[in-house]
Amino acid sequence: MPNLTIEILAKELGATFKGDGSLAVSRPVHPDEAHQSGAIAVATSPEFVAKLKDAKAAVLAEGADWQALGLQAAIFVGRPRYALSGVTSAFAHEIDLAAGIHPSAFIDPSAVLGEGVAVGAFAYVGARASVGAGSRILPHVSVGADARIGDDALIHSGARIGERVTIGARVIIHQNAVIGADGFSFVTPQMGAVEAAKASGGSTSDIQNTSLVRIHSLGAVTLGDDVEVGACTTIDRGTLTDTKIGNGTKLDNHVQIGHNVHIGGTCMLCAQVGIAGSAVVGDRVVLGGKVGVADHVTIGSDVLVGAASAVATNIPSRNIMMGVPAVKRDEALRGVMALRRLPRLFDTVDALKRRLAALEK
Repeated sequence: MPNLTIEILAKELGATFKGDGSLAVSRPVHPDEAHQSGAIAVATSPEFVAKLKDAKAAVLAEGADWQALGLQAAIFVGRPRYALSGVTSAFAHEIDLAAGIHPSAFIDPSAVLGEGVAVGAFAYVGARASVGAGSRILPHVSVGADARIGDDALIHSGARIGERVTIGARVIIHQNAVIGADGFSFVTPQMGAVEAAKASGGSTSDIQNTSLVRIHSLGAVTLGDDVEVGACTTIDRGTLTDTKIGNGTKLDNHVQIGHNVHIGGTCMLCAQVGIAGSAVVGDRVVLGGKVGVADHVTIGSDVLVGAASAVATNIPSRNIMMGVPAVKRDEALRGVMALRRLPRLFDTVDALKRRLAALEK
């Protein structure tokens, strides 16, 4: 990590500082570790401030009494969590990847690599693929034929980029993600069990799937600029057109995006979200962990869906949803409260039944 003075760090954060601006710090730490040499504690909330001990420097919320804490210097920020992004960026570790192409990497002669591209050990870049200037491909990555990767992308170890996939500029793909696997799409020669169940609306079915025939995925995947894909996340290629992820969208670890799905820009999909085929998600949508979205559902822009919810129907823009099935938050909370009152209701009904029985006697 670099050594920065308090004055320089404050300038990078666009923040103010007080005390010794020449004090050098080498790493941000939790308040419990503030005693370490070269540390600057991040203590932007009262509970963290209370843990400060033997600290020389700290990042504090505006208005905090830094002198009462015995600090030599302090940086003051207005929006603590946003400031944490700047602090961690200033001290971020460099990616351990040597410049140039590692001797053990295989680059197809027809592939095109831009200026300053670095490729790690045992990586593979297929026929007619292109990699934009300044991009970094870490060890054991595979890039399929005709794939296109934009400038300044970062592809972490073990990621798999399928054939004909398009990846925008400054995209980050984390370890073991798979972009462009075949879509999970099958059909039965006659009406299948699922189709029959949807048509009948009943609770039993006499239809059996005797065979399953693959529908091939002729499309690919398109990721916009500044997209980030978490470790072990999978994005399936489209059937006839591309599965698409908009600019600036962030996908957590273990997310599954089905074939033909279209996701807008600046969305956040938390861990274990699963979106079934042909669903459409608008811009700036947030899906909490383990949210499931049914096939062909449309979610409007600026929607928030709480963790472990199941989205089975379309959601208009700007709604906050939760529950199984997902409904508006106030309705879901009323249902939760009603469920918690059920034991009392049962007790009341039992008492009334006993009174009625006594009166009948």
